[in-house]
Amino acid sequence: MSAEATTYADKRSVTVTAPTGGYSAGEVIQLPDGRAGYVLGLNAIAAGEPAEVQVAGQVTIDKTASIVILKGDEVFWDRSADTGTPLKAAAGADFSAGVAIADAASADTTVVIEINAKPVYTIDALKDPTDTVLVLTAGTPAVDMGPGYAKITFSATAEAQKADIMSVHSVPVTVPFIVEGRMAIYDVGDNAALDINVGVANGTHATDADAITESCFFHLDGTALDILAESDDGTTEVAATDTTVDAVDDTYFDFRIDARDLEDIKLYINGVRVLSGSTFKLDAATGPLKLLAHLEKTSDNTTADVRLSHFALRTMDVAN
Repeated sequence: MSAEATTYADKRSVTVTAPTGGYSAGEVIQLPDGRAGYVLGLNAIAAGEPAEVQVAGQVTIDKTASIVILKGDEVFWDRSADTGTPLKAAAGADFSAGVAIADAASADTTVVIEINAKPVYTIDALKDPTDTVLVLTAGTPAVDMGPGYAKITFSATAEAQKADIMSVHSVPVTVPFIVEGRMAIYDVGDNAALDINVGVANGTHATDADAITESCFFHLDGTALDILAESDDGTTEVAATDTTVDAVDDTYFDFRIDARDLEDIKLYINGVRVLSGSTFKLDAATGPLKLLAHLEKTSDNTTADVRLSHFALRTMDVAN
């Protein structure tokens, strides 16, 4: 029987022709198929000359200043700054460069990535099965979901309402994990009767997310764009505390819940750690934990519109 496949090329680089302007040695580029590439060699490549471009393996790239990149984060190449960042710009032609293979601190100027690798998520709330339970009397709270987005809204009906997105899949508290999300507030309402919570929890609640026994949330109150954070593991509760970061109306922000150490969970907004003086904990939790986006309001006619373009959790056997 003849072979059904034979090796055509077995290498970590491809050869391309340098365009007008040429390439600098070590330049990060995007290939026609969308992959990232790293120009090899010590000398610049003139226009029209062949250039060897690395497309697999580990490389060190410049990192955007003053932000943290966590191990396993997808790293995007910011064309305007010529640096790697975990934040995906809403505009421009930034592209995925790979996955960070180690943490990079705020002060670090470089990050090591596995070029063209992608994160593998244990739970992806925008792709995997989720549960939604609506609470209403006559109004129309709603959850709309499609590829790459979720939208949770409340109607202007003076009644108690609840809408949520909770992952069907869960993870035990014995396995280190990191939650990633990208969220925007399009309508924060006109009354504090509205509460918005996004993060992880061991369940949901029909009227009050604060009554959930185990959780770690980013939280917003109606009328205010202040982003707060809280946690409760059934033994230790950290009440909703202002991160001093405010959401911008109709603008997505990135968040991370780094639960590799359940005794000291670290929280990030747009790549910057928040509330480092507070100790968020889930070490007394029994779990299992699920991704949860939860909106509730008491009897009031306030509306709401919260959107997610990314909401996922990745686990690991090696926390550090």
